[in-house]
Amino acid sequence: MSAPADIDVRPITEAEHSEWLRALRAGFLREPVVSAAELAARRGQFEHGRFIGAFEGDRCVATFRSFAQEVTAVGGHLVAADAISGVTVTATHRRRGLLTRMMNEDLAAAKERGDVLATLIAAEYRIYGRYGFGPATSGTEWTIDVPRAGLDPRGPDLRGGRIDLVDPDEVRKLGPELHDRMRRATPGAISRDEWWWQLNTGAVRTEPGWTEPFFAVYRAADGTVEGLMAYEVDEKWADTMQPSNTASVRGMIASTPAAERVLWHYLCSIDWVMRVKSGWRAPDDLLPHLLPNPPAARITMQADWLWVRILDVVRALEARTYEGEGTLVLEVVDGSGTSGGRYLLDATPDGASCTATTRSADLTLDVRDLATLWLGDESAVRLAALGRVREERAGAGRGADALLRTSRRPWCPDMF
Repeated sequence: MSAPADIDVRPITEAEHSEWLRALRAGFLREPVVSAAELAARRGQFEHGRFIGAFEGDRCVATFRSFAQEVTAVGGHLVAADAISGVTVTATHRRRGLLTRMMNEDLAAAKERGDVLATLIAAEYRIYGRYGFGPATSGTEWTIDVPRAGLDPRGPDLRGGRIDLVDPDEVRKLGPELHDRMRRATPGAISRDEWWWQLNTGAVRTEPGWTEPFFAVYRAADGTVEGLMAYEVDEKWADTMQPSNTASVRGMIASTPAAERVLWHYLCSIDWVMRVKSGWRAPDDLLPHLLPNPPAARITMQADWLWVRILDVVRALEARTYEGEGTLVLEVVDGSGTSGGRYLLDATPDGASCTATTRSADLTLDVRDLATLWLGDESAVRLAALGRVREERAGAGRGADALLRTSRRPWCPDMF
C-alpha cells in the first residue's frame, strides 16, 4: 500500500484525460473502459487546470473536476461559483486523504479566482460537510395517477397559445433564452452552457444507448415561448390489452405558472398514458395543486440536491435580497480558515451591506450551516433546536428567519 506522499495530486494534461476518465468510471462503479467515441465526445469539455487527478505512477486513482458556474441568489442576482463534479476515489485507495488534497487545491484556486461560492450535488450526504458545504436546496419527484387526477382528457385550455413537438435543433435555438428567463426568477437555479444543451439534446453522446425524448414547446398567445418539456414514454399493456404506459419527464422549465399548468395537463391527456413521473421538481412545486384531485400525485422521491460552500461571506450576503429590514451579527466558524469571522449584516428590501465587525454576535454557526440558510430554505430556529446554531442573543434565530427565509423555496433543476 502506497503512502499518501507517494501519490501525486495535480491538474491533469489533455493526454491524461483518457486515464482520468477510466478512473472516473471505476469510481462510479461503471465499466472502466473508455471508448474512442466517449473520449472524442468529452474532448470539448476538457479545461486545463480544472481537472485534477491523483496518480500512483501512471495510474489515476482519484478524480476531481470543477468548472465555472453562476448560481441565482434570492432576488435574481447571478453569483460566480466553482462547480465541483466528477469526484471519485478508487476503492483500493480510500481513506488516504486524496479527496481532501484535491478539494483543498480546488477551493484555494476558486478563492483566488474570486468565486463567491463552490457548489456540488452530493452522492453521499456525510462526506461534504467537513469541507464547509451545506445542503441548500432539495428536490422532489411526484408520480401522477392520471385517471385519478381529474383533468379533462381532451387536453388543456391553451387560451390562444399552442403546443408544438419540436426537434433537438429547435430546442438548442429556443431553450437557452427560455432557461435564462426562468433561472433569473428561481433562487438556486444554475447556468447551463452550450455543452449542457448539446448533451441533453443528443448532439454529443458520452454513453451508448441514447434515446431521443419528445420535446414539447408551449407558446403563449403572443408567440412567446414560455415552456419546454422533454419526456419519454414506455410501452406497456395490461393483460386485457389495456394501455398502461408511463410518461417520464427528463426536464421541464417554464417562465410562467400558466405554462406549467398547460404542459402538465398536456402530458396527462396523451392517449395511453396512465402514469406520469415528474422528474426532479421544487419541493413546493405547483404540480400537485394544478390537478383537480391533488392526492393523485404522490411523492415517490425526495432528497437534498444543491450543496453550497460559501467562499466569500460578505459578497454572498450582499448579493441576495431581503424581504424585511434589520441587522444581524454572525460569528461564522470555518475550520479551513477560508471564510470565518464576525460579520454585521445590515439588510433592507432595497439592499444590504455586510462588513467585518467587533460587535457581539447574535448567532454563532459553522460556515456549512450559513450555506443552508443563504438561499432561504432552512430556518435558523430549526438549526438552533438541532444544536447546529447557537443563539448568543435571545430571539436571534427568529430575527434571522425574518430576514433570510423566502416565500418560495429555492430549487436547482439540474444535475452536474
